[in-house]
Formats: sequence, structure tokens, C-alpha cells
Amino acid sequence: MVVLSGRAVGRATLARQMLVGRAEVPVVEAVGRLVGMQGQEAKHPYVGLWSRVVGFAEGDLDRAVADREVVRGTLFRGTLHLVTAADYLRFRATVAPVLEAGLRMLKERAEGMDPVAVVAAAERILKKEPLTFTEVRDALQAEFPAVNERALGFCTRMMVPLVVYPTGVRWGWPANARFTPAEAWLGKKLHRKEEQGELIVRYLQAFGPATPADFQTWSGLSKAKPVFDSLDLEVFTDDNGKTLYDVPDAPRPDPDTAVPVRFLPEFDNLLLAHAKRERIIADAHRPAVFTKNLRVKATYTVDGLVAGLWTTEKKRGVATLTLTPFGRLLKRDRVELEREGTALLGFLEPDAKTYEVVTGS
Repeated sequence: MVVLSGRAVGRATLARQMLVGRAEVPVVEAVGRLVGMQGQEAKHPYVGLWSRVVGFAEGDLDRAVADREVVRGTLFRGTLHLVTAADYLRFRATVAPVLEAGLRMLKERAEGMDPVAVVAAAERILKKEPLTFTEVRDALQAEFPAVNERALGFCTRMMVPLVVYPTGVRWGWPANARFTPAEAWLGKKLHRKEEQGELIVRYLQAFGPATPADFQTWSGLSKAKPVFDSLDLEVFTDDNGKTLYDVPDAPRPDPDTAVPVRFLPEFDNLLLAHAKRERIIADAHRPAVFTKNLRVKATYTVDGLVAGLWTTEKKRGVATLTLTPFGRLLKRDRVELEREGTALLGFLEPDAKTYEVVTGS
């Protein structure tokens, strides 16, 4: 069996993530290649696409959303994702067991709640007009006064197929966005059959080579190994003897392939898509990136690995990107980060008068 070094595995994933070199593809195709992008906050997928797609402009994604080719809705791991409309319709039923199981998190707050009745009421309420979740909870509370309002909202979020309603603001959606039924918004019915095997193939095309545990971490689904074994996949081992699966003929570049520096947004799926994440971040650096309150900070990569954090701010017309490296930066890497960082600032703050890239402690 062929052994893939850690560096080879990392290069393979980076190539599929369009991070070895930006891809010259339409934005809908890019989102599809990634099988969606973590979208807890609306801005993050825009940054992720800027780092991956040649000449990406904010309006490219805005148009895809307005044309209903791309949607933002609750999907993998029970979190908001930006996905193609086709993939939302195709895979919503596949991840439904994860979303339904999420109700167990409510524990005593779910006392007295009938999920079937709540779903029916929520669907009726949301059919009239898009609503924020505060408005949904208020309307449901009027019908189920004895049930915890947070439980009513969470049940709706997990059980009712909804997409976030775009409003034309910058980054597509406001912080307190409205939601609307997916089928009504897209004018198509959800695919009713679970397609876990197909989803595994799509996952490997975006994040492979990988293990069943990796897929389970990314999707939230369980008991994936029998499905992996039923598919026509190539099998490798890593440096530690662990079995890795991959789709035939997938890109696996030379381990010594040069990789440019790249800036990744908060919650980028590349940092969330594997049970073991050494291919992208060293274990020693994880505590600095993954916070106790479950945030994933914005990072930058050098030679294909997370090498530090980045933040931006704009004051009095000056846009500043601050790098917080995890170790000493070589001069050539610093120069490349400054060049790429300045371009990122131009994307994020097009109206700034001056751009600065600085290194913090």
C-alpha cells in the first residue's frame, strides 16, 4: 500500500482547496468544489473565495445569491453554510439526522415541546414572509406559551429547511438576518433520499485524502466507515500507518510543490474538516486558533501550514492588517505576506486612503 507523507497529504488537500494556486472558475463552481463554506458570519465566505478564486470580486457572490444559485442555510454540523442551491437541495435530507439529533442539546429546556407541532407552526408562520429568529420565536411563543422560547427557535432552525434571506447589504446579509423556506425561495423540492455515499465522494474531492473519522467530523454524520468501504475508492496509509481513502485520479501534487502564503477567514472549513488537523495546523498552535468559546480565528498560512493570526481595522482612512506570527518569519515570507495582505486590505476596505501591514507580538 502506498504511504503518503504528512506533507503529501497536506499538498493534496491544499490543491483541492484552490490554495496551491487560485482557480479561474465561476463563483458557483468554486463554492461547489468546496462543498460549501462555513458561513456563521456572512463576511467570511467572501474572504475565503477571495483567497481561492482568480479575480474574485464581492459582486460575483452577490449576483450568485441574487440569482438563487448560492444560498446560506443550516447544513453540515448543524451550522450555517454557504452552499450551491443544487447542493442544499441534494444533501439537506442526508444531514437531517444530524440536525434532528441536535435537539438533544436542549435537555430540560425542551420540556413540553412537541417538535412535530412546532415545525408545522413554524412552516405556516414563515410561509407568509421572511422573519428574523427573534420574530419566529415571538410568534411561536404565542402559540406555545408553556415552552421555552429558545427551544422553539432552535427546533425551527434544526428541523425546518430554511435559507437566509438576502437583503442587498454589504456581505449579503445583515447580522440579524431573516429566514425563508428553502423550497419556496428556490422554487424546487428537496431531494428526499439520503445520499451519504455521494456526499463522501464530494467531501474527498474537496478535503481528501481522509479517514471516515475526518468525514464524520466535517459532516456531523456517524458510522461512515461501512459506506466508505462500499465505494470505489483508492486506499493509502499515512506516516503513522493510518488508512486514508481518496477518490481515483484526484490531484496529489508532489510534496515539494511550492505553495504561496494565503489568508483564511474565521471558521474556514479547511481548519474544521478533519479529526486530526496536522495537515494544516500543528497541534502546538491549535489553542491560539480554536478558542474556548468555540470561535476559530482568522489565520494565514506559510508553506501550506497555519503560521499565525490576522486582524484588520480601519481608522481615519487608514486600513491596517496586523499579523501575529507563531514564530520567526523569514524575510521572503514577510515580504510575500505584506504583498498579499495589502491586496486583501484593498478587497476588504476599498475606500481606505492608505493600507498598512504590521506585525504584532
